[in-house]
Amino acid sequence: MKNYAGREIPAKIAGLEKFKIYNGEFATKPEGRLSGAVRASIKPDESKICANIEDAVKKSGLKDGMTISFHHHFRGGDYIINMVVDILAKMGFKNLRLVASSLNALHSPLIEHIKNGVISGIASSGLRGELAEAVSRGILEKPVIIRSHGGRARAIEAGDEKIDVAFLGAPSSDEYGNANGHGKAVCGSLGYAIMDAKYADKVIVITDNVVPFPNTPASFQQTQVDFVVEVEEIGDPSKIGGKETRFTKNPRDLLIADYAAKVIMNSEYFQDGFSFQTGSGGASLAVSRVLRGEMEKRGIKASFSLGGITKPMVEMHEAGLIGKLFDVQSFDLIAANSVFRNKDHHEVDASYYANPHNKGCIANKLDIVILSALEIDTDFNVNVITGSDGVIRGASGGHSDTAASAKLSIIVAPLIRGRIPTVVKSVLNVVTPGASIDVLVTDRGVAV
Repeated sequence: MKNYAGREIPAKIAGLEKFKIYNGEFATKPEGRLSGAVRASIKPDESKICANIEDAVKKSGLKDGMTISFHHHFRGGDYIINMVVDILAKMGFKNLRLVASSLNALHSPLIEHIKNGVISGIASSGLRGELAEAVSRGILEKPVIIRSHGGRARAIEAGDEKIDVAFLGAPSSDEYGNANGHGKAVCGSLGYAIMDAKYADKVIVITDNVVPFPNTPASFQQTQVDFVVEVEEIGDPSKIGGKETRFTKNPRDLLIADYAAKVIMNSEYFQDGFSFQTGSGGASLAVSRVLRGEMEKRGIKASFSLGGITKPMVEMHEAGLIGKLFDVQSFDLIAANSVFRNKDHHEVDASYYANPHNKGCIANKLDIVILSALEIDTDFNVNVITGSDGVIRGASGGHSDTAASAKLSIIVAPLIRGRIPTVVKSVLNVVTPGASIDVLVTDRGVAV
C-alpha cells in the first residue's frame, strides 16, 4: 500500500502490532479518553525517600517486560540513563522496553544491554553515535519507534505508550517529590519529563540536591511522585548545550541566515506581535541574531518565542524584543537559568508545546518556524533522521510538529554538505512531509 508521501508501506511490520498510514496533516481525528496513572495513597507518616536506586526499583514493582522511561534535558551531560540501566542489569531484569524523549551519543553503553537482553525495545525522538549505528544495523529484533516531541506527548496521553516506571532526573527535589530544573546540575525546563511524571504508573525522581520542603516552583509535583532517590551526581550542566546550539561563525551558515531573515522580513508575518521558533543548528540559530537588528530598526516586537530556548532568545526577551518565552527544553545555561529569573520565561510540557490531539497546543499559534534538514527533496519532503547511508544520525524533535502548525515553515540548509547533496530527488526517510514546508533557504538561493 502507499501512504500520503507516495511511499510503499507494507501491510504488516514485524514487531509493530498496529500502526496507521499517514494521510496528511491533521487527518487523524482523536478518539476516546486520556489515559492516566494508577491510583495510590501515601499516609502522612510515610516517607518517599529511598536508600538507593535498587531500593526504589524494588518498591516500584518493576518486572521483566515492562516499559521504563527517561528524559533528555541533560543532553550530552546525562548520567541517569546509563546509571539506572546498569543497575537494572545487575538486578537481573530482562526484556525491558526503554522509552526516552531522546537518546544521545553518550548512551552507547546501552548496546551491551541490548546484547544481553536487558533492553529489547526502544522508542525515542532520535538516536546518535555508536548506539544509533548499532540500531541502524539491526541490533534490535523490533523496529525502533521514532516519535516527534508532540507525537510522544500524544501517545502517552492516549495510552498508546504506557509507561510502567519513569526514572526522572531533577536538579532539585524535596523529600516529597516536588522537583524542578534548578540546582547543581541546572537544566532549566523539564517540559518533556513532565509528561512522564503525569502519566507513568510509578515515578522515581533521582536528584543530587535534596532541598527543604516545599520546593517551588515544581515541575513534578508531590502528587505525581512515588519515590525520591539522592545520588552523588545526575549530570554535567556544562554539556546541556551541544555544538549544534552554539552561535556559528561559519560564513556559509551566516549567509544562509541572512537569506532566511530576508525571506521573513518580506513575508506578511513580519509585523508587530508576530511569533517565531528557531530550531537547533548554526544557520537557524543565527537567523534570530539577524532578525534582532531589523526588529530594532523597524520597532517590531515579537509576542512570543517557543520551543528549545537559547541564549539569543533570552537576550532578545530581556531587551524587550520578545514578550514571552515558552520553554519545553532549555538549550544552554543562559536559558536554563532564565527560566527561574524571568517571570515571562515559562516552562511548558510537551503536550502544551506540540501535541496535535489536545484542545489547542501553542505550536498552533506560531507564525514562523525556522528548521534544519539533513536532506530535502524536490517535493520538499524533509529527512532529519538518517544520513545518505541510512544510518540514524539525528532526531525528529519538534520538526514535523511545528512545520505543520506554523503559518510559514522555512528550512535552512547548505546545498552541499561534505560533498553530499542536501537537495535530492527523493529523501531516504520522510520525517516532515513536503506539504508542511513553505520555503527552502540554501547558500545558493531560495526555493519557494
